[in-house]
Amino acid sequence: MEISTFLRHHGLLRNPFEAEEARHDPVFTEMIDGDTTHPDLEKILGDVSEPSSAVVFGEKGSGKTAIRLVAGRRIAAHNRMHPERSVLAVGYDDLNPFLDRIAERHRRRLGTNRPETLLGHVRLEDHQDAILSLATTKLVNALLGTTDPGAETVELPDDAAARLKQMPHRVRLDLATLAALYDEPRSGTALPRWRALAKRLGVTAFPSLTTLRYGAAILLAIAAVSGLVHAVGAWWSAPPVWASPIGWGSLALSAAGWLWWGWRHLEVGLLARKLKREMPAVGRTPGELRRMLATLSRGEVQTRPMPVPGVDTREARYELTQHLIGALEPLGYRAILVLVDRVDEPTLVMGKTERMQPVVWPLFDNKFLQQNRVGIKLLLPLELRHRLYREPPEFFQQARLDKQHFVDRLSWSGAVLYDLCSGRMRRCAGENGPKSLKDLFEADVSREMIVDALDQMHQPRDAFKFLYHVIQEHCRTVPNDQEAFLIPRLTLESTRRQEAQRVQELAQGHAPA
Repeated sequence: MEISTFLRHHGLLRNPFEAEEARHDPVFTEMIDGDTTHPDLEKILGDVSEPSSAVVFGEKGSGKTAIRLVAGRRIAAHNRMHPERSVLAVGYDDLNPFLDRIAERHRRRLGTNRPETLLGHVRLEDHQDAILSLATTKLVNALLGTTDPGAETVELPDDAAARLKQMPHRVRLDLATLAALYDEPRSGTALPRWRALAKRLGVTAFPSLTTLRYGAAILLAIAAVSGLVHAVGAWWSAPPVWASPIGWGSLALSAAGWLWWGWRHLEVGLLARKLKREMPAVGRTPGELRRMLATLSRGEVQTRPMPVPGVDTREARYELTQHLIGALEPLGYRAILVLVDRVDEPTLVMGKTERMQPVVWPLFDNKFLQQNRVGIKLLLPLELRHRLYREPPEFFQQARLDKQHFVDRLSWSGAVLYDLCSGRMRRCAGENGPKSLKDLFEADVSREMIVDALDQMHQPRDAFKFLYHVIQEHCRTVPNDQEAFLIPRLTLESTRRQEAQRVQELAQGHAPA
């Protein structure tokens, strides 16, 4: 029997159990606002208007990505209802670009290609830079109205331009500094974007180094022409050109301009190189940083927190985070919520626990997780939980997991999975479709049998695979001309044994999926 025939007989317009990834699951997208969710969801998300941190461990397929998507949906709904108390959602779920840059920096320095060695140099400061880069880029995209395909932006109020002009100069300067350090467009270069943003913010009153250089060259040319005119016009009677007040004045002004330009060029260039060394996670070149920061006055740059050696660079990043929130507040945003997910997927990690640990462990810092008006949701693979419990007491004192809405394991009972799968089936059914999973089975299959079988699957992804294979096995054993549309108990039991064995082997690392 064709599976489509089986589904059509039961009034199902599509297969409710063929998706395996929440990001690409249209049924989940339609049900994302439904009531059938994980029991710990409310604890994990907390009050969206007052973001808090959470640490969650779960197996592959247990719903971590689904929680991230639900969180994004809840934040969007909150922002629509409270436009002046919005929350900026930052998805920190693609670590590839940041880890690649950090690894490249240390690969050249250490002369090794071993991922374990390279990832061992990931710091909390690198994560802070990556998060600031994602948030700042979203904001700059919105302010400049970027049209890059796939570029994430922030929903701004209709009068955003007027609000920008009304911002205090200090706040506009903070935003320009953040853009200079962290804005990373998906296409093109950051320098033209920064110039456009700085012009819109009105913080470019100071001439750039290029302008000063050309100005000095013009003054030198004036001095030369002036001297030539005096020499030709009064060759016999006038004093030498070097005694001419105009010539001397022009030469002195030109020399002062060149000296000032050289000193300023050296000072800003040194700062740019220090920033580049300290911020390997951000794709900035020293030349870009120099051109951006040189447009600001020396005093403006010195009063901004800069993550450079010689200062508490972690504290500087905390200050920059608060500056970002201060720049967001006039635009209607009062907090930031960071969703950390898929830490096992970067190319350098490749799902290996010994590589995930050095990447994730710096995030277990109580001050980082308890920042004012910043919530960090860590959605982590279960393999890291086993490593976590091997840490000494000092580690837990620093992390203070008792304050972080800690979820030891995302576990799903058979009853919750039964309700979840029944809800998916109703979503895919027509008017006369089945109301629950029990309607697909013969009369001797009780609800308790199905619940018990789903309980052995432990999580949604494996529950969906199990039911998909039950339907597949039934259709495989029934001829097309036999109208047997109810699944017998024997098929349920045999498939349950096979899938339970697969789930056990997967947990032990002996099966791919």
